[in-house]
Amino acid sequence: MNIAIVGIGLIGGSVAIRLRETKFVDKIIGVDKNEANQKKALQLNLVDEIMTLDEAILTVNVIILTTPVDAIMKLAPYILDKIEDQVLIDMGSTKINILQHIADHPKRGRYVAAHPMAGTEYSGPEAALSNLFKDKNMVYVEAFKSDEDAFDLADAITDQLEMKSLFMTAEEHDMHTAYVSHISHLTSFALALTVLEKEKSQGRIFELAGSGFESTVRLAKSSPDMWTPIFKQNRENVLEVLEEHIKQLQKLHDKLEEEDYDGLHKLIKKSNKIKRIIK
Repeated sequence: MNIAIVGIGLIGGSVAIRLRETKFVDKIIGVDKNEANQKKALQLNLVDEIMTLDEAILTVNVIILTTPVDAIMKLAPYILDKIEDQVLIDMGSTKINILQHIADHPKRGRYVAAHPMAGTEYSGPEAALSNLFKDKNMVYVEAFKSDEDAFDLADAITDQLEMKSLFMTAEEHDMHTAYVSHISHLTSFALALTVLEKEKSQGRIFELAGSGFESTVRLAKSSPDMWTPIFKQNRENVLEVLEEHIKQLQKLHDKLEEEDYDGLHKLIKKSNKIKRIIK
């Protein structure tokens, strides 16, 4: 079986490494508009060959989209127009707009909407990791709208990646990812901007940066080319969670301003309940 990976970055490259390790596929075709990414993917042996998208469609059994979500919006209907019985898997981080965009396409059944809940703050082919997906969740969205054989093939790839399967509607997916993923990135971006602004006027702040700061601001190193389209596509959910986050920050601000340290202690203690969810 031959597959094409469109967008050879962290996610696409990590899929390629793992599928090569397990010998699940015979040939991996890379499709990427960035020439530097093409060369790096070949150098790292992530892919066997670079092709144009149209060439790849004629050559492979499975096409995996791991581009930014605004590109998936454009590519999904274009590819569905051209495929016959191939399977198209979208691994984007938002789903509602993309799935509405192809909802009435006659080849909708060949489409599998999936989201691997895995990643790092790094991007590009060199960021790819063989164990990126191990024991993480693969979320299938509107799986019931995919043809049975198309879903079975996508799920076989999920098994090769050593992931667990979850099923959601598009609305559930985009709302939940806003709360557990998208807000984390926005918060990290905001903290980085806050400290960079102070560093510009005062200096030396980063000399004191320790592991706590590094872990909190780590996501601020993430690609703006990847995350701006995500925030755009999931705007309403992101705004909702951001407004709630601002309310919680305001509560902490008010307790400090009022010197209400008992109240501050209670808020921090309440936040500790997150230990029930995250080990």
